[in-house]
Amino acid sequence: MKAMRLFKYKPVEENPLELVEVSLPTPDDYQVRIRINYCGVCHTDLHTVEGDIHPPHLPITPGHQVVGVIDKIGDKVTRVHTGLRVGVPWFYDACGNCFFCKNGQENLCERARFTGFHVNGGYAEYMLAEEKYVLPLPDGISDIQTAPLLCAGIIGYRSLKKSDLKPGESLGLFGFGASAHLAIQVARYWGCKVYVFTRSKGHREHAEELGACWVGGAEDTPPVLIDRAIIFAPSGKIVPLALKKLRPAGTLAINAIHMSPIPEFPYELIYGERTLRSVANATYLDGVEFLELAEKIPIRSTTTLYDLKDANQALNDVKHSRLNGEAVLRIHEGG
Repeated sequence: MKAMRLFKYKPVEENPLELVEVSLPTPDDYQVRIRINYCGVCHTDLHTVEGDIHPPHLPITPGHQVVGVIDKIGDKVTRVHTGLRVGVPWFYDACGNCFFCKNGQENLCERARFTGFHVNGGYAEYMLAEEKYVLPLPDGISDIQTAPLLCAGIIGYRSLKKSDLKPGESLGLFGFGASAHLAIQVARYWGCKVYVFTRSKGHREHAEELGACWVGGAEDTPPVLIDRAIIFAPSGKIVPLALKKLRPAGTLAINAIHMSPIPEFPYELIYGERTLRSVANATYLDGVEFLELAEKIPIRSTTTLYDLKDANQALNDVKHSRLNGEAVLRIHEGG
């Protein structure tokens, strides 16, 4: 089978992923094999190939927004069956026995594994997944539309929850890429006013199309103090700028697996019982809840399609904000 593999960390401009032929994987007892139709392209993939974060081994096949159909199952698989359409998100599996796993926080498990990082992911024609953690997909959303939901959507949904956002409150979104363009649709569904902070003219226009009541840059001042905010851009210097726009007792959530250093800032920016917290991965339940909500709203993903062999170009376009929404790799034609 064909796969785009990372053998050495390089800037995406140097085409770090190589198209290679690898053996078709065989599932273990509790695993399934998935014939992949589409795979979303994420900023985390970019951080991986450029060496900002380091998988435990190379080579590795990136990709963790996988939509496909189960074509083979392990001998002890009982929860799913061949022919079933499923998704594989960033969260791959966890130990199931530690404090965090037993308390519904498997995203914090020290032995958690992540798709396209610890195990080979979706930039390939086939991949393996654990039967316990594959996500059932809503019938009402096509494969192409579903792919961005499996990381950008799920982690955006968890970020909304961790920001403590309540229906009718105001929300600030810093950065308006794949996650934010889905999160705004949930927030608007909940009746929230959304303020978007982004440098890109195209992203500002996209935000307005999706219902933002105000757009500007991170240095700009919105007309009101905001109840809750989420930072999607991996830039630490945005943290004090965002805190300046947050009301007392407001919450700022940082959704970034990798971020540049947060600069020193005056205590007054967080005084007033403001909360600053990170968002670390997502749980299986987050995925189940979000996909049900996405079909109900319904959420519409903005996508740009690339062939598997063009994964380096997709990552390059993501890096330089050349597209709205999310890049998606087309591997086999799906729904």
